[in-house]
Amino acid sequence: MNAGEIFVAGTWRAPLSGETYQPINPANEEPLAPVGKGDERDVDLAVAAARKAFDEGPWPKMGAHERGRLVWRLGELIQQHLDEMAKLESLCTGKTMFDSGKVEIPFAAEVFRYFGGWASKIHGETLALRDNAFTFTLRQPVGVVGAIVPWNFPFLLSSWKIAPALAAGNTMVLKPASQTPLTALKFAELCQEVGLPEGVFNVVTGPGGKVGMALVRDPRVDKIAFTGSTEVGKQIMREAAGTLKRLSLELGGKSPNIVFADADMDAAVRGAMTGIFYNKGEVCAAGSRLFLEQSVHDEFMTKLTDRVKTLKVGDPLDKATRMGPVVSKAQMETVLSYIEAGKQEGARVAAGGGRAAGPGGKGYFIEPTIFDGVTNTMKIAREEIFGPVLSVIPFKSVEEGIAQGNQTPYGLAAAVWTRDVSKALKAAKAIRAGTVWINAYNLFDAALPFGGFKESGFGREMGSVGLDGYTEVKTVWVDLS
Repeated sequence: MNAGEIFVAGTWRAPLSGETYQPINPANEEPLAPVGKGDERDVDLAVAAARKAFDEGPWPKMGAHERGRLVWRLGELIQQHLDEMAKLESLCTGKTMFDSGKVEIPFAAEVFRYFGGWASKIHGETLALRDNAFTFTLRQPVGVVGAIVPWNFPFLLSSWKIAPALAAGNTMVLKPASQTPLTALKFAELCQEVGLPEGVFNVVTGPGGKVGMALVRDPRVDKIAFTGSTEVGKQIMREAAGTLKRLSLELGGKSPNIVFADADMDAAVRGAMTGIFYNKGEVCAAGSRLFLEQSVHDEFMTKLTDRVKTLKVGDPLDKATRMGPVVSKAQMETVLSYIEAGKQEGARVAAGGGRAAGPGGKGYFIEPTIFDGVTNTMKIAREEIFGPVLSVIPFKSVEEGIAQGNQTPYGLAAAVWTRDVSKALKAAKAIRAGTVWINAYNLFDAALPFGGFKESGFGREMGSVGLDGYTEVKTVWVDLS
């Protein structure tokens, strides 16, 4: 990984601006390695390289088994470089080494292995419809893919896009978030090591308004795969209309976590903790609205607040830490403003409620915060906070709990907690969300699709359907008369 350079056409080069910037370590507010500050001109070169690699290069024409072997090999290299990539991820994001090293980077490696296996299984159908014709379909790669990823799971969410796109024979330009580019640049090194052909994978770092939107507007880019806020997703849709490029958008969420009175309380408390405090709440699928059936509200809140007190907030590189800082000063200020709004609207602070002290008095740390007595109309229950802030909302019946859970423009994820299988399945069917966990939260698998309903976006990542957005279906009719 060359300091201050971007990766285009298989080589490292300085951005045309000649400028660099330094991401900030959110745990100590110190600058990290210099990163190239790319702009529209660099995107132009990267897209040209990806276009040439797709139109003229060997990658789309390569045998599916060989292409799959290379994608699988990338997964193996990620696993081999696990410690380095996990540390880079934690330095940029503030996530704990446990989250990076034990969960997210290994999961990303598995995503590459999973889609490496799919490369040789992408096929069409033979349709014997007419005696005088041979008709069939082909599944072919879309072309050049622009991937734009956020700062909360920088490499994991990149893997959800890169692996299926490459397995299907596409070429790519990746735009990582400005705050968290280091694992993307390290991955480019691994692409060199594995021997990906020139131009198949490119990385341009820099501000989203320039680099990301240049990708969206470029007519040579056939598809944009975006994960981020709903507002930016809407902007991308408007900009992409000019070239009618394909889109997959995984956007915001305000997910309901619904606990019924017959649930295993201890398990549900653990699930509520995972749902909102994993990765400091910087999770699009975070269970940020906790619905408690009235009869168990007090018991549950006692158990939950007792458990929150044991959550160690601190240096993400310390193995004992379970919650690090939020990603940036701007994000910290945003989260604190929501906490203040909750207080002003009359919600009761049951835990936390302010900035936490970091090592040496530095860092963007926030106390794990729980608001009780929240209603669905409050700002903290309507808007995505993207931080460690939980809104607790009571309900009296199954129907009311589901109805309140659905009262949101979002529909990314949800969970229900109950020992009643019939109730669980009926609730899972009634909740309008792309993923519903039953007696669990925040569990993912490379074989299971993930994506949203409503303003949480469209398209699915992972699983066999995750390939759909990276392939075109072509019909072939051979006249035999």
